[in-house]
Amino acid sequence: MAYRLWLLEASLVALPAFALLDRCYTCPPLSTQSQPGAMSLQSPPYWTDRMTQAEPLPVENVQDYPRPPALEPVPQRISIVLNGQVIAETGGALRVLETHHAPTYYIPPGDITGALIPVKGSSFCEWKGAARYFDVSAEGADGHVATRAAWAYDSPTARFAALAGYVAFYASKMDRCTVGDEVVRPQPGDFYGGWQTSNLTGIVKGAPGTTHW
Repeated sequence: MAYRLWLLEASLVALPAFALLDRCYTCPPLSTQSQPGAMSLQSPPYWTDRMTQAEPLPVENVQDYPRPPALEPVPQRISIVLNGQVIAETGGALRVLETHHAPTYYIPPGDITGALIPVKGSSFCEWKGAARYFDVSAEGADGHVATRAAWAYDSPTARFAALAGYVAFYASKMDRCTVGDEVVRPQPGDFYGGWQTSNLTGIVKGAPGTTHW
């Protein structure tokens, strides 16, 4: 009899704790109706914002990049801002990787909303061929133009055929350029157009005394 009473008392003591535990860890069912405090398909849980943040960029040493350069797709989303306006945004960029250079990012022409104004002059790359240059402006920019701020290869070499028509931008002449969630810094110097990010290690050329590398 005493044994049965002990079991009854133990179950009464344990019941509130079990109920509290169940209340803490049982999620309410998904509902398509808007109810205060309820999870719904229209109101995703608070942690979804964290889930949509871009992954950190992997560590890369620019001295390990190949020569001749490599061309590869960019998994991160790229965004470019000029005069406070997004003039290019894409998930389909390409990048060129070359020894001692920060990566150069090329944007599909269909993802560029800024105006590209052809200018005189060109340059020649031993790997990619002849490049032409553009002034860049944003819609409604009150006449402000970023001069010689972008370039493209209309007829690149066979190795870089995928770059045809894609456009690269000098980060130094834009308000902001981002790779994923990271704001880039321009490659040193006034000629190379690479974008530096915090994941890069090694020596990036472009500063005085390095351009002959």
